[in-house]
Amino acid sequence: IHPRNVITFSPTLISRQLQPTFQFGRTEVIDNTLNPDFVRKFILDYFFEERQNLKFDLYDVDSKSTNLSKHDFLGQIFCTLGEVVGSLGGRMEKSLGGIPGKKCGTIIVKAEELSNCRESVMMQFCGNKLDKKDFFGKSDPFLVFYRSNEDGTFTICHKTEVVKNTLNPVWQAFKISVRALCNGDYDRYGVFLIIITHLFLYFSAQVINPKKKGKKKKYLNSGTVSKHFSCYMLFFFLVYDFYTFSFIWFPGNPAQPTSLHYMNPYQLNAYAMALKAVGEIIQDYDSDKMFPALGFGAKLPPDGRISHEFALNGNPQNPYCNGIDGVMEAYYQSLKSVTLYGPTNFSPVINHVARYAASIKDGSQYFILLIITDGVISDMAQTKESIVNAACLPMSIIIVGVGPAEFDAMIELDGDEVRISSRGRNAERDIVQFVPFRDYIDRTGNHILSMARLAKDVLAEIPDQFLSYMKTRGIKPSPTPPPYTPPGHPLQTQI
Repeated sequence: IHPRNVITFSPTLISRQLQPTFQFGRTEVIDNTLNPDFVRKFILDYFFEERQNLKFDLYDVDSKSTNLSKHDFLGQIFCTLGEVVGSLGGRMEKSLGGIPGKKCGTIIVKAEELSNCRESVMMQFCGNKLDKKDFFGKSDPFLVFYRSNEDGTFTICHKTEVVKNTLNPVWQAFKISVRALCNGDYDRYGVFLIIITHLFLYFSAQVINPKKKGKKKKYLNSGTVSKHFSCYMLFFFLVYDFYTFSFIWFPGNPAQPTSLHYMNPYQLNAYAMALKAVGEIIQDYDSDKMFPALGFGAKLPPDGRISHEFALNGNPQNPYCNGIDGVMEAYYQSLKSVTLYGPTNFSPVINHVARYAASIKDGSQYFILLIITDGVISDMAQTKESIVNAACLPMSIIIVGVGPAEFDAMIELDGDEVRISSRGRNAERDIVQFVPFRDYIDRTGNHILSMARLAKDVLAEIPDQFLSYMKTRGIKPSPTPPPYTPPGHPLQTQI
């Protein structure tokens, strides 16, 4: 028994004002298939600097009722909009869950930035001398239109009605937005596919049946399809870029409950909140979710050596942690093993990340250094020189000041108004964003809201910093990966 499938879509936004989950929309119902390919699209406002949670629920529709409790639940996924956008080609695939002990299949979600195009196009198609497919009749043909995606795959954007019992169908004229067809870009390459009784056929001016063409030497075509356009529409591929992120911060004194590093079993300390706020958003854009986490300003066991560049996980050969949760765990473990010690030197950690960034010339990776500190900077001259040198590399620096210290000197590093300079050299571009965490703490004690406010402000400049680096060097997106062909679908080629 094949289900009739429908997906409900429920987003939440963690921003300046917390919002509860609400149902944003539902797909159309697709009958008689275990591999539905939904046509209906959903348009959302996307904010890089905010955590936008999404939930997708899949149901088997048993009646015409709009009440979901009347239908069979088939599974669900939870993700963020950042996960979808940050996936290769904007294509995210996840296993459905929600039913204990049962494999529910997978769901594929695709995202693409929309243009501001407001144009529409009117089209009408008719067929001539198509193949006969029905035993007792002729054929019941209909057209399916696909648009190319950023990863080279194709997505259904329109279906015509079915014209019964004819080899010479005339489909009704239809109007569709150019944005839905090609996202407002008239230089896209694309392909139209015809489906006749579940048989895929390629479309040019002639209708070609690949199976017949392979069997019959004198095969010409399976009929023709004529079309009428009000304008031309072509499709092209867009490619999404990948980022790599690094996280480094400064330890203080965890011995007393008044310490900013104090491990309260009931709530996160200021360092952990800042790390989690920023890290949970930008980790969606890292391909492997492995983050090098370093500390600076501590005496290391067993000899008490002072270090301004040590691995939080205790492994200097491999300082990488698995996800933000792994970074948090390494942070807590390091507080138990090292003796925290000043001064507050930034230049060693900036130079550390700069060495990695300097090895990337093709724009395939971009580094974000997160520094969390509760101390006033001690090596200002060296830090300014390190930032000027790093400004020509694929990296950005986020500095979050926690606690009551005076951070006036830090503002000089943030070159929003006056570009930072060192030894007569100005930084090529602004790569630093500094904020004091205390400015974002919610007065009612809502830590989730405090973290959302912080992340929104410190991450807002990252997209522009990233693009400024790529544009000044003429770096364009890398080639698209090979097209993805779903199981049971023919290989799709460009015409």
